[in-house]
Amino acid sequence: MLDIISRIDTKAKIHYVFFDTGLEYDATKRHLDYLERKYNITIERVKAIKSIPLSIKQYGIPFKSKFLSEMIQRAQQHNFKWENGKLKTLNEKYPGMKSVLKWWTNDYETKTSDSVSRFNINYCRALKDFLMINPPEFKVSNKCCDYAKKKVARKYEQENNIDLSLTGIRAAEKGIRAQAYKNCFSDNSSKDNKPDTYRPIFYFTDEDKAQYKELYDLKYSDCYEVWGMDRTGCVGCPYGRKVEEELALIKKYEPNKYKACMNLFGQSYEYHNLFKKVQKATRGKSEEETQTIIKEIVGAIKHETGAKGVLDDNIQ
Repeated sequence: MLDIISRIDTKAKIHYVFFDTGLEYDATKRHLDYLERKYNITIERVKAIKSIPLSIKQYGIPFKSKFLSEMIQRAQQHNFKWENGKLKTLNEKYPGMKSVLKWWTNDYETKTSDSVSRFNINYCRALKDFLMINPPEFKVSNKCCDYAKKKVARKYEQENNIDLSLTGIRAAEKGIRAQAYKNCFSDNSSKDNKPDTYRPIFYFTDEDKAQYKELYDLKYSDCYEVWGMDRTGCVGCPYGRKVEEELALIKKYEPNKYKACMNLFGQSYEYHNLFKKVQKATRGKSEEETQTIIKEIVGAIKHETGAKGVLDDNIQ
């Protein structure tokens, strides 16, 4: 995207901005320096309102997904006891958390009878039983993204009177962000001075991207060219689908970042890996069998090896 834009930005109207979360790959920082030299541009480094380490200290650690992290965080704030019950009864006992309780009691309806709403906890198989039997002993939160990226970007847009935001999202990525858009442009004029959004490479297929890279001799960061990653985000983010693979690469190429990830996200990694073991063992089982299996797995892990042993096995 930067290569395309640099060819038409003859009047230097574009602001090139990098939002530094406080936990970035050294490879990414080196690549920013390379891009500045290659294109003769300045990429502004804008620091987080609250860095990832500070957000985690104040609010909690991400777990599995932004949505689940938010639900668990709000439940923890209300001292929810992870108990079963009817929505009405739980609403009376825990006022002020109706949407969380609707998630917990699977009260969100779906368009078809054979599907599960992604807003219901049963959308994530075995999670409800897992939380009841083995609730997290650490604070969970999705706030780090807000204070390190979202609010920082919004603040920058307002302070610099930005009227068009350009992002590299592609439809071919098939992620949640890409699926949220129907085309390459969003008219945000009705959204409280929010700039419109243009996605210049929205319709690029993977093949298009590869051909463009070869034609114009583009170079990606070492995360891609050397490490072999196919996607990067925040360093070691627990939301990543391939977080174990990513951690192995970080441990090899940037060991200091690996130590930082383990200190910051270690409890979430351990908890998630234990949950994945539960999901695998309870596939196709009844609710009663699931609960028995979870109790056995959690008890064995805590008594014999500790959850950290599960994490280390996956990383190795």
